[in-house]
Amino acid sequence: MFGLPQSTEVNRRVAKEKLYSNANIPAQLREVIKDNVEAVFWRNKLADGTFNVSAGDSVTELHVFEIQLRQRGLDKRVLSVIAKAIPYKILFSLTFEGECQLWIEAEGTFYNTQWHPQGSFTIKFEGLNLDAVYENIARQIADGRLGEHGDISAAVESDKRRQKLEREIAVLEKKLSREKQFNRQVELNGELRRIRNELGEI
Repeated sequence: MFGLPQSTEVNRRVAKEKLYSNANIPAQLREVIKDNVEAVFWRNKLADGTFNVSAGDSVTELHVFEIQLRQRGLDKRVLSVIAKAIPYKILFSLTFEGECQLWIEAEGTFYNTQWHPQGSFTIKFEGLNLDAVYENIARQIADGRLGEHGDISAAVESDKRRQKLEREIAVLEKKLSREKQFNRQVELNGELRRIRNELGEI
C-alpha cells in the first residue's frame, strides 16, 4: 500500500470483535461499526526493523490501517477510539467503491484528505526518523493547514485558532446580512474587521 517496501507489509484482517474488546467501544459506536464497516485490515507496519528509518522519540512505530466501508464516510469518533486503543500512531485509509480518504491524528486533532480514486493520491514517507515521517504525512494530509516546517504542536494550535475565527466570521456575516438597523450593522462590521485582522496575523 502507498508503494511501501514489502518488508513493511502485514496484510492481516482485524476482527471487528477484537476492536470492540481492545478499544472499549461504547454500544452506540459498535452499532456504527456494524452498520458502516465491511472489514478492517492492518496493511503496513513501519518500525526500526521493517523500514529504513530509525524510531523517533514519540513515534516508535507507524501502522497503516485500511477500513473498507459500506457507505461513503465514517463517524470520526470510531477512528479516535481505535487510535486511543493502539499504542502506536496510525494512518487510516478509508475505502469505498474504488475511492479512498486518508485520516491521521496530530496532537489530538484529526486531519483528512478529500475522497479521491484509489491509487491516485501519493504520500511521501520521508524524514530522518519516524517522528519526522509522521509529521510530514500529517502536513501532507492537512493540505497546507499545518505549514511545511516548524513545530507541529504550534502548527495544530494555530490551525485550531484559525478554524475558530473562520467560524466566528461566518456567524457574523450571517447576522450582518439579516440586520436592518444601521447602528447594529456598524457594530457588526467593526467586529468582523477585528476578527479578520486577527485571522490575517496567524
